[in-house]
Amino acid sequence: MLNKLFTHTGRIVIEFLENVGQVLILFSQTVIHLRQLNTRLLLRQMAHLGADSLAIVLLTMLFTGMVMTVQTAFEFVKYGAQSSVGGLVAVAMARELAPVLTGVVFAGRVGAAITAEIGSMKVTEQIDALRVMAVNPISYLVLPRLVACMVMLPVLVIFANVIGSIGSYMVARYYADISSFTFFNSIKVFAVPHDIIGGMIKAMFFGAIVAIIGCHKGLTTAQGAEGVGQATTGSVVLSITLIFVSNYFLSVLLYR
Repeated sequence: MLNKLFTHTGRIVIEFLENVGQVLILFSQTVIHLRQLNTRLLLRQMAHLGADSLAIVLLTMLFTGMVMTVQTAFEFVKYGAQSSVGGLVAVAMARELAPVLTGVVFAGRVGAAITAEIGSMKVTEQIDALRVMAVNPISYLVLPRLVACMVMLPVLVIFANVIGSIGSYMVARYYADISSFTFFNSIKVFAVPHDIIGGMIKAMFFGAIVAIIGCHKGLTTAQGAEGVGQATTGSVVLSITLIFVSNYFLSVLLYR
C-alpha cells in the first residue's frame, strides 16, 4: 500500500516537472522567434483577446469597487476615518484587486479561447499542415498571442482601476454620504504612481502566464473533442492557480 502511494506521488511530481519544463521550453522558443513577430497577426490578437474582454472586465471591477466601499465606508465613518475611504479602495484596487481579478477574468475568457482554438487545430492536424507549408507554429500561433496578452492585460488593468474607483465613488457619495472632495482628496493623499505601475507589471506577468499556458495546453491536446475540453479546463485552472501563486511573490518584490 505504501509503495503504491509513493509510486503514485512520484508519478504526479514527475508529470508536473515535465509540464513545467515543456512550458519553459515553449516560452524560450517563443522569445527566440521574437524578431519574426507579424504585426498584422499581433493587432488581430490584441483586438480579439484584449478589446473584446473590456466589457466583462469593466462590469467585474465596477461591482468590485462598489462592494469594497459598501464593506468599508460605514465602518470608517463610524470611527471618523471617512477621509481614508477613497485612498484605501484606490490603493487596494491598484495593487491587488485590479490586476488579480482582471487576470482571473482574462484567464477564464482568453486562456480558454486560446486553448480551444489551438487544440482544435491540433486535433484536426492543421498545425501539421502549417509545418508542411514551412510555417513555424510557434511564430505564427504562440508569439502573437503571447505579446498581445502581455500588452493588453496592463491596458485592461488601467480601465479596471478607473471603473473600480468610479463604482467606489458612487457608493461613497450616495450611500455613505462622503463628500466628493473628501473621497478624491484621500486618493491624492494615499495613492502614488508606484501603486499603479506595480499593478501593471503584475498584469504583464499574468498575461504571459495565461498566454503560454493556453498555448502549451493547446499544442499538447490529445485527439478528439474530449481532449480539447480537458485541455481547456486544465488551462483555465492552471492559469488561475499560477496567477494567485505568482501574485504573492510579485507583491513581495514590488511592495516590500
